[in-house]
Parts: sequence; structure tokens; C-alpha cells
Amino acid sequence: MNILIINSGSSSLKYQFFKMPEQKPLCVGIIERIGKENCFIRHKVLKDGIEKLTERTFFVRDHAEGLQNVVQLLTDAETGIIDKISEIEVVGHRVVHGGEDFTTAVMVTEEVKEKIRSLFSLAPLHNPVNYKCIEIAEKTFPDAKQIAVFDTAFHQSMPEYAFRYAIPEKYYSEMRIRAYGFHGTSHKFVTAEAMAWMKKPDAKIISIHLGNGCSITAVDAGKSLDTSMGFGPLSGLIMGTRSGDIDPSVILHLLRQEKKTPDEMDILLNKQSGMAGLTGHSDMRDVRKLLEMGNYDAELAADMFAYRIKKYIGSYAAVLNGLDAIIFTAGVGENDALMRERVCRDMEFLGLKIDMELNKAKSEQIKEINATDSTVKILVVPTNEEFEIARQSYELLNEEPPCEQIELY
Repeated sequence: MNILIINSGSSSLKYQFFKMPEQKPLCVGIIERIGKENCFIRHKVLKDGIEKLTERTFFVRDHAEGLQNVVQLLTDAETGIIDKISEIEVVGHRVVHGGEDFTTAVMVTEEVKEKIRSLFSLAPLHNPVNYKCIEIAEKTFPDAKQIAVFDTAFHQSMPEYAFRYAIPEKYYSEMRIRAYGFHGTSHKFVTAEAMAWMKKPDAKIISIHLGNGCSITAVDAGKSLDTSMGFGPLSGLIMGTRSGDIDPSVILHLLRQEKKTPDEMDILLNKQSGMAGLTGHSDMRDVRKLLEMGNYDAELAADMFAYRIKKYIGSYAAVLNGLDAIIFTAGVGENDALMRERVCRDMEFLGLKIDMELNKAKSEQIKEINATDSTVKILVVPTNEEFEIARQSYELLNEEPPCEQIELY
């Protein structure tokens, strides 16, 4: 079964092509910084046993234009892996917010799309983009089945005392206001990988997803018990453009003193805050350059970023009543050794002790970076949301699981 997976972020478009149930993707690609002049595409294919890489920098206006570039690369005479788009049988989509309605992968219907639209306000940076990519894919691949996999689904195992807010009950019963959690597809994948690697299916794990969006999750034996993102993907850790946790009194103060509208507050907290608000840059790679120059704002922002993560680690160790491992994953988590070191610094009381040399070593596979005398494992686990989406899509259509693990080339 030929499955194309589309994982659209606020300014990125990741994709992979699988011939399920084969574990290894035939194509892996990403378009980064969509909407900016220095947009970058990296497209890697495995064709006739030979790996071919295409990289280029150019301007991509939006996700629709980005997907057209993906189609051109997939059908390219030189590096393409299909002759025509009708060969794609399934398109699997990552959708950030599914509310309480979606706990598993679903076939996309008009009713499903309407529900995704109704949740735009809860995930303003992602659900509109996810929805748009579904509509584009329906037109681009008219013969393919469209499957939606929701980031909130993994967190439906949270107990009620963890997902409810201390506000009048009617707001939950009538409006379903509660914590939903996000990045569930990533947290599910990396914790499963870690449990298999540790050979410990009952492991107590704290999964730390650090990208442009960031979240942290307490996972016990593969079940999410609590997570930092809540009603929407704004709360919790400091992120690229999102504030993370903030005293609600600050919001009320700004609404009153600066006469801001709800839409203006939305833009401020979702698009102008986080690392962007502190340093002027939302991309941690740009912040790292400022750090190398000794920039004070960047140094403060990095300390704040790490400090917030440390606070959650302590909290979730208590929730789990013990800790076997912490996981760093996603773009920053997998690649920023300095940030991993900042987070793990002075955490010996909890059994966390990082090995500086192991931390610096590069690897595309799961790796252990803790010192030998650390009682808690510190793991870097490359996430693969795309394979997790492909696996769930395949299971939905075939009612049987494919091979368990994936080995990326």
C-alpha cells in the first residue's frame, strides 16, 4: 500500500512515502521556513537501492505551493519514485486538535473536516494549516483515501483530575473546556521506541518534545498521565513564538491597560512571544548564533527555556512516583547538545547525570547520553511522527498491525 504522509507545521511541511507494511520509507522530505525568502527543501529518496538527495533554497509562498513542489519531486523523471500521482493510495495527515471527538485515526469525511474547522480557535497555528493541506491533498490526489491522525488522541488516557480545570463545572459539561494535550503522535512514537530499547514495557518516562512548538509528557507504561499543553497548544514550556505558561492576571492586565482585543492577545501570545519575544528570533539555530556572540537577551532566554523544562521534570517525576528515563526529541531536543546540558545541569538529586562527551556525539539513532552512575537514563530518541501516522493509517484500513519498529536510512 503506497502511503504519503503529510505533517504540516505552522511554517513547515514534512512528508514521507511508505510502501506499507515495509518499515523503511522510500522518501523523506521537509520544507522549512515556508513563507520566507530563505525557504529550504531537503528531499531524500531510496531508488533502486541508491540514496539520492535533493536540496535547494528558494521561496515557497504557502503550504499549497509547498505540496506542489513535493508532487513534482515525487514524479520527477530523475529522482521520482512514482510515475503518476494515482499510484498514491492513501494520504495520511497529522491534525493537531481533535477535541474529545477523535481518539483514533479516522477516514476524512465532510463531517470530520467540519469538526476540524470548529477547532481552529483551539490550535490557531496548526489546525487551519492541517485543514488546508487536507483540502489541497483531496484535489491533488483524488483517487487516494485521506486519513487524519490527531495529536490529542494519545493524551485521552489522562485521568480526569489531570485534564480538568478548577472553573465552574458547566464550562466542561457544556463547552468541553479541559486540557487536551498535543504532540501526542510524537510522544507516543518516542516512548514506544524507548521502552523497546530499554526492554522495559512498564517504564516511567518523561518525554520532552522540543521543536518550534514544545511540550513535555509524563508517560507510565505507554500511557499519558499528564502533559504540559492544555486546552490549546499555548501552555507549558517556552516555545518559538508561544509564551508557554503565563499568569492569567497578566492577560487580564493587558486587556484592561492596553485595551487589547482577544484577537490581538491571541497574536501576542501565540505568534510574538516565546523565544521570538525574548530575542527577536523564533528559530533556536538563530538564537544559538546570538549565544555564540555573547548576547545577553539570548543567554537569558536560553536559561528561561531550560529552567521551565526542569520545573516540569520535577513535577512529572512526582506524578509518575518514580522515573526510569527522560527523552529529548524533535529538532531542538535531538540536535541542541547545549540545551540538553542546560536542562540536565544540577539534577543529580533526581538521579539525572549527563555525560558531556556522549551528549556531544552525533547520531541519527536512539542514543544514551547519561553518565554511567546516573540512576535515570537520558535518551535522545529521533521522533518519526510520519511513520506513526502511516502505521495508524495502515491499521485503520487493514485492521492489522504492520511491523513494529522502523529503521530510518
